[in-house]
Amino acid sequence: MIYTCTLNPAIDLYVGLDEMKANQVNRTYEEDYQPNGKGINVSIMLKRLGLHSTALGFLGGFTGRFIEEELQKMNISTDFIKVDGITRVNVFANAKEEYKIVNSGPDIPSKQVSEILEKIKIMPEGSMLFVSGSLPRNVDNSIFEEIANLCKTCGVNLVLDTSSTKVMETLKHEPYLLKPNEEELASFFQVLTEEVNQEKIIELSHELLDRGAQQVLVSRGEKGAMFVSKNQIVLADAPKGEVVNTACSGDALLSMFIGKQINGYSIQDSLRFASAAGAATAFSKGLGEMTFVEKLVPHINITHYKEGGQINV
Repeated sequence: MIYTCTLNPAIDLYVGLDEMKANQVNRTYEEDYQPNGKGINVSIMLKRLGLHSTALGFLGGFTGRFIEEELQKMNISTDFIKVDGITRVNVFANAKEEYKIVNSGPDIPSKQVSEILEKIKIMPEGSMLFVSGSLPRNVDNSIFEEIANLCKTCGVNLVLDTSSTKVMETLKHEPYLLKPNEEELASFFQVLTEEVNQEKIIELSHELLDRGAQQVLVSRGEKGAMFVSKNQIVLADAPKGEVVNTACSGDALLSMFIGKQINGYSIQDSLRFASAAGAATAFSKGLGEMTFVEKLVPHINITHYKEGGQINV
């Protein structure tokens, strides 16, 4: 079984404007509301691949109801914990440049934090759990290690995508896959982002593997993506296009990479589709549609990295 856990869901409000000016009314020419949160995005993309998942997390208020109703319309199973307060609304404005306004989320009581951990405890052995995104108020980032420990104990494959440096504490529990972007990878090791070139990504990814991670998938924005395991290093570039909204690109990339493997694709082909999904999403208001992803796939180049040279596939 596949589960996604979004501890801090959101409605993403995308707005398009000709320009953004201070101290005056800025009128939009388009807007779009979508259920969001990194794990929720994973559930949506997996559904588009024909894979069923159950979405977990915390939801509150009328915004929370909107998210759950939208997922149910997509035939995605939900098992959210209801909380007081309002699930956040994030705003992404495209006005010549991209503006991102991201809110903090509701205050979650410790009792309900315990409830989410209890749900993980009873997941069947061999299940896969995606834990993605930021934390709402009153949820300490130590929860990532608690979840990793539970997954190791219960035989659940943990896929972890978060910017929290607590990722380093999860490594002793051998998470199935980590999905940082370049900036997050730099922060894990307290190095400057500008130092994180291709060689540095490989070096730091191998350090994550040496400390316990089973696989590492690094999203690189317009540069594509890189997969690193103890046996291989595979790189994918990214197609060119007009960027509309980059907010969900990493989620699309991650879910496509794992989903394609579940459906029997090779690492190389899964990474090719993953890079196309990330790009299609960046070129769209929300998650990229599969028809768009498939159009971009032929434009993705795959390279096997070997010390001393690279081999195109």
